[in-house]
Amino acid sequence: MERLEEILRQIEPIDPTWSRRAQERLDDLTKPRGSLGRLEECAQRYVAAARTMDPGELWPTVIVFAADHGVTDEGVSAYPKEVTHQMVLNFLAGGAGINVLAAQVPAEVKVVDVGVAHDFPEKPGLIGRKIAPGTDNMVLGPAMSRAQAVQSILVGADLAAEAAEAGCRLLAPGEMGIGNTTAASAVTAVLTGHSVAEVTGKGTGLDEPGLKHKIEVIQRAISVNKPDADDPLDVLHKVGGFELGAIAGLILEACARRVPVVMDGFISTAGALIAHRLHPDVAGYLFAAHRSVEPGHQAALDDLAIKPLLDLGMRLGEGTGAALGFMLIRASLAVLNEMATFSSAGVTDRTD
Repeated sequence: MERLEEILRQIEPIDPTWSRRAQERLDDLTKPRGSLGRLEECAQRYVAAARTMDPGELWPTVIVFAADHGVTDEGVSAYPKEVTHQMVLNFLAGGAGINVLAAQVPAEVKVVDVGVAHDFPEKPGLIGRKIAPGTDNMVLGPAMSRAQAVQSILVGADLAAEAAEAGCRLLAPGEMGIGNTTAASAVTAVLTGHSVAEVTGKGTGLDEPGLKHKIEVIQRAISVNKPDADDPLDVLHKVGGFELGAIAGLILEACARRVPVVMDGFISTAGALIAHRLHPDVAGYLFAAHRSVEPGHQAALDDLAIKPLLDLGMRLGEGTGAALGFMLIRASLAVLNEMATFSSAGVTDRTD
């Protein structure tokens, strides 16, 4: 807990001075004020979080946390549990959606075993931080111990610290874990106060009876565990997942180091809810890359008061949406730093 408390102490509120500096620069560029819309907002928010007008090379990085969930024993997913470790191997081979989209940025992809129910042989590129081979079935009791919840947060914090020290100035959490929309829905329902039905979707492709069953399973888990909405660690340990804790830890450490974070979809935003409850100032460091079709995602975004940059009907996860967000943020900073001002270009500004 000492390490976590130290991270929380290091997180500072966004400095409005930097927001004003960025806005003044944007307003002096050779264009009608505000004509680049939310691209200008991206630049302003990045500058305010990082406290620099020109961060240089961003070295964007996606850290994919993989973990299994005991609640899959209840039949809440259309896919079997072994898909988690199979997809980890796919990430390492470069064949997943996140590998393809990250290559377009380009961005580095790191893969972390934080709790996969599989014993991997040594694999180049696989970062081993396994807490346990999956969480316990949260219908029968807590998904993990409180100590494991803290441990999962610190795994994410450690990886964020390593990325920042290697030069990363733009970070995103990715995830992989069959059953993780069930845990994310439970966490989102408890922390936002929405009903389970309002924040639970079909995940990997359940039919209507499957969705109804999934909602009932989450309701049972909340009833059995009675997570305390005022204690994010209690929520994580009772109905969360190891990757959700790691995502929260990544966000907290990145914010402490003034490295802006791009959230992907529902799972990463559920992790952001945990981080936000641990320290409310993290919201100013977060970008929402897109709006997932999972209904719980909008509830989580509303709670964080963050508007997504894109709405493409995506629901893959892995960090795929965040890779697209990287492109927009990089473009926004190029506009801020490379576009001519009225005075430098000899262009007459508006008369007022």
